[in-house]
Amino acid sequence: MSRPPFASGPEGPDALRPLLDTVLDALREGATARGGPLPAGGPEAVADRVRDAIGDVLPRQGTDDALRVLVRALAEGAADPADPLCAAHLHCPSLAVATAADLAASALNPSLDSWDQAPAASELEALVTRALAKEVHAADALVTTGGTESNQLALLLAREAHGAVQLVRGANAHHSLDRAAWLLGLPEPVVVPAPAGTMDPAALDEALTGCADQRLRRGRGPLIVAATAGTTDAGLIDPLPDIADLCTAHGARLHIDAAYGGGLLFSDRHRGQLDGIDRAHTVTLDLHKLGWQPVAAGLLAVRDESDLAALEHRADYLNADDDTEAGLPDLLGRSLRTTRRPDILKIAVTLKTLGRDGIGALVDQVCARAHELAELIAAHPDFELYDRPVISTVLFRPAGAPDDAVAAVRRTLLHQGRAVLGRAALDGRLWLKATLLNPHTRPGDLATLLTLVEGHTPR
Repeated sequence: MSRPPFASGPEGPDALRPLLDTVLDALREGATARGGPLPAGGPEAVADRVRDAIGDVLPRQGTDDALRVLVRALAEGAADPADPLCAAHLHCPSLAVATAADLAASALNPSLDSWDQAPAASELEALVTRALAKEVHAADALVTTGGTESNQLALLLAREAHGAVQLVRGANAHHSLDRAAWLLGLPEPVVVPAPAGTMDPAALDEALTGCADQRLRRGRGPLIVAATAGTTDAGLIDPLPDIADLCTAHGARLHIDAAYGGGLLFSDRHRGQLDGIDRAHTVTLDLHKLGWQPVAAGLLAVRDESDLAALEHRADYLNADDDTEAGLPDLLGRSLRTTRRPDILKIAVTLKTLGRDGIGALVDQVCARAHELAELIAAHPDFELYDRPVISTVLFRPAGAPDDAVAAVRRTLLHQGRAVLGRAALDGRLWLKATLLNPHTRPGDLATLLTLVEGHTPR
């Protein structure tokens, strides 16, 4: 039996080259077989095709064709975010240059839990995270798996700095905040109304006043307010300056979840929508949304670097005292995870390749497409528009259709593999959600999307 080659080392590139041809051909074949944004037939049909492709998961003897067969099956059964009609979620198409960088990271396989496993990657991460932190006037940033981990870290750092903090969040906040409070043993979050889809400052003021009085009497720790810059349902942005003023007045800590909206920082045209983000103690960012990175590419920016002391941890085989005193960087305090891949490489390559203007142009394009779609919907007599988009999310519904019909048209398009739309329940009604993250989407694609919805709406 021949020795299977490795991806790194002197022979790594030569071993990878023919395999890359196999992968690229299989990706093309799978996409052609799929023929649209989603595989047709629904869950059962997709599951049958995957079972047929893999057969015996752990055979006695292997097969040289496994790479081609399984990559083709995965591509045929994929939801392709690069298809203009795949617009349900905050799930972006990956830039080719970022994906190529990710291949290099996988081939070299550094692990960012000690310097001697990732000498160059650890320095690259330090440089890039600090540069991105400056975008929100923070001192440093940690690399995470995405918004959920970033939000959890933000609450953890607040708890370690101040004790058993009380989370105050808007009714529009991401579900990960409540889960993080539960995981960390914090009190049940106080929920502030968001009647227009964004946190109401007057209600926040009232909540902070009431919470502060109660906690003072009970001798508990301070408050942390979580604001949102880019809600999952509608892409709305809380009034950040007003919220920051209230946090200052009440002595509350401020966390801003900008997993979606943070990408606006790259756009000269839209950056102003994030005014006030520089006043947050912690900020969640996520470049596998408005950053066009392969998953995962999350960050948590931290204004006070001393907060990171809570993550300090010793494991003699990774960061012995004498090694760190001798100058070897200590990486364990950069994450709650031990083994970490160098996700910073694809981000660094993207920033260097496109620059601020190039990334900003992509942001501007998807925001413009969202406004174009909203205009088409507003002018169409058979559709109802929820509101003009703030970022790149558009909510709409067939005019006069009951909620069950709205849900049915979405599922029909999914089952047929024709279009991928999300759903959002707001104002007591169900809406179809188009999250436009593909800058290559054209007006004709938007018209096609509406035609599909119109043609499959029960009457």
